[in-house]
Amino acid sequence: MTSQRPFKAAGVIGWPVAQSRSPKLHGYWFERYNVNGAYILLPVQPDKVADAIKGLVALGFAGCNVTIPHKQAVIPLLDHVDPLAKRMGAVNLIVVGEDGKLSGFNKDGYGWFASICEAKPDFDVKKGPAVVMGAGGAARAIVFTLADEGAPEIRLFNRHQDRAEKIAADCGKPVKVYPWEKRGELFGDANLLVNCTNQGMYGQPPLDICLDRLPASTYVSDVIYNPLDTPLIKAAKARGNPTVGGLGMLLHQARPAFKAWFGIDPEVTPELRKIIEATL
Repeated sequence: MTSQRPFKAAGVIGWPVAQSRSPKLHGYWFERYNVNGAYILLPVQPDKVADAIKGLVALGFAGCNVTIPHKQAVIPLLDHVDPLAKRMGAVNLIVVGEDGKLSGFNKDGYGWFASICEAKPDFDVKKGPAVVMGAGGAARAIVFTLADEGAPEIRLFNRHQDRAEKIAADCGKPVKVYPWEKRGELFGDANLLVNCTNQGMYGQPPLDICLDRLPASTYVSDVIYNPLDTPLIKAAKARGNPTVGGLGMLLHQARPAFKAWFGIDPEVTPELRKIIEATL
């Protein structure tokens, strides 16, 4: 018997996108929730972004995720940009409305914070200062999320201090920028440490940081999910700190996208986590 369920398609736009685990992630939810849909890799060169975004409507897509290097470039191509995404200066989710209008959102910070709360439900971001390493797109999303969630102070470190200063200027009062050379010296009262650099990723050197001054109670987070346990996470675990890797951020940022496109708020299950872990 032919299915009467309407078919919907979504995908991820980036350059490159072959490394993305999102098709397998959304495919799991298609099967679990009996959704008649597809999630497609959409490799789009930088000079073709405008054509690709227009094509979403013409091809009947429900929307798409946006990954590097297009998160900023898509903004002027959209009809509406969520205030948080506008403040962050980046979009990772596009939704095509019934009227064909394109709306942009940023769910990276949401995904990261949801992964923290999943791993440590009693975590209180208001309890003390947060230390963030890096000043790229992930750092922007996490810094804005920490500020919105009530972190009393956000200490930001980056090799190129001007990039960190830009985040501080855009975000406001809770963010204080410190020289990269001072990393590791301002840990004594830290409630949270987050690595938002690519250091520790496969093929990259470990994050060059000493944890000796970090309290054992400080929560340590790494946005990298390949490997699952980065050198930072391993070092933090060895000294007894609670930790969370980057895979949860990937899984949870996908939930609001799936809900926006397909009308179902999906669950991040242990089975799903194992399926994605097996691809790493």
